[in-house]
Amino acid sequence: MKPLRLSVRTKLTALYGGAFLLVGLALLIVNYLLVSSTLPDTATFATDAAGVAVQRAYPMDTTTIMPVERAQATQLVATSITEYRSDVLSTLLWQSLVALAIAGALAVLLGWLMASRVLRPLHAITSTARKLEVENLDRRIDLDGPDDELKELADTFDGMLDRLAVSFDSQKRFVANASHELRTPLAVQRTLVEVAMADPDASPEVRKLGEHLIYTNERSERMIEGLLVLARSDRGLAARTPVRLDEVAATVIRSASAMAEEAGVTVESRLRPRTVSGDPVLLERLVTNLVHNAITYNHKGGWVHVDIGVDPALVVRNTGPQVPLDAVPALFEPFRRLSGDRTGDSRNAGLGLSIVRSIAKAHGGTAGAEPGGRGGGLVVRVRLP
Repeated sequence: MKPLRLSVRTKLTALYGGAFLLVGLALLIVNYLLVSSTLPDTATFATDAAGVAVQRAYPMDTTTIMPVERAQATQLVATSITEYRSDVLSTLLWQSLVALAIAGALAVLLGWLMASRVLRPLHAITSTARKLEVENLDRRIDLDGPDDELKELADTFDGMLDRLAVSFDSQKRFVANASHELRTPLAVQRTLVEVAMADPDASPEVRKLGEHLIYTNERSERMIEGLLVLARSDRGLAARTPVRLDEVAATVIRSASAMAEEAGVTVESRLRPRTVSGDPVLLERLVTNLVHNAITYNHKGGWVHVDIGVDPALVVRNTGPQVPLDAVPALFEPFRRLSGDRTGDSRNAGLGLSIVRSIAKAHGGTAGAEPGGRGGGLVVRVRLP
């Protein structure tokens, strides 16, 4: 059972109200004791009052008064005094309790308002933190007011945001530079190898070596491209536009038809209209990675089914090797593959599902998977707002 979670405002209100009630209860007890001590004592006052009453009743001859009349008068006065004392203390107690209850309710209300005022800077900090995204790290709290602990907390938070903004700007510049610095040498190497292979005098050994170098070069290019896409999605979205996810999926399926035909895999789809606010390039990469993975990690005669809907927004099912349930979470980590076919397949860098999860997260969504059951393969579900 989930424990009850109380807000700080509720706790402060309970603290204020509880402290007031304790102090009020202590004052009530002290007042009760003081009033009780000032009321006349029953025995002494009853004896004196009885003597006065008898003397007034028999003013001519007090020496012949019988003790019975004095005792009866004392008992009568004592009973009256006891009832009076009890009524006074009972009235005092109940009136004090009612007053304490009313004052306690007012104290709780005032405590709730005071707690709200005290916690207002914290609400400002929380609101700013919730609105922060990678693309709007320029937001700041800029808390006004006295130089107290809350202002110190807000200033510390603003300083942290300044450092984060500098760090993200540095990362953006690094990704932009790396996209050129890493691709250019690979493109040069690829060109040199192709020129060498195009030489009519090239020996079979040189051609074989050139084919191996081109294969390695292509794999390096795919790995670098995957890392750049992963870095881009991890740093968030610079802008959002409406994207028809069903149209993106249709384009990806058409472009992957040759790949599916070569692998002997049938691709089926059910594409219902679905609009997503996000980056069209990243969303296309998300769908492409899922469809290509489903075709690559499959078997001849297998199938891939792509479903576009509302919730989840995208579901990709495929046949293929059996996937243990405990191995599924590791597939979303970079450079992680299953043993067997996935480990031995050097055509991919092991970034497909990690890029899918990163892109879904950048769009405010989630990506998860589960084993496909008897037919093997995976069922990947992507939820997008």
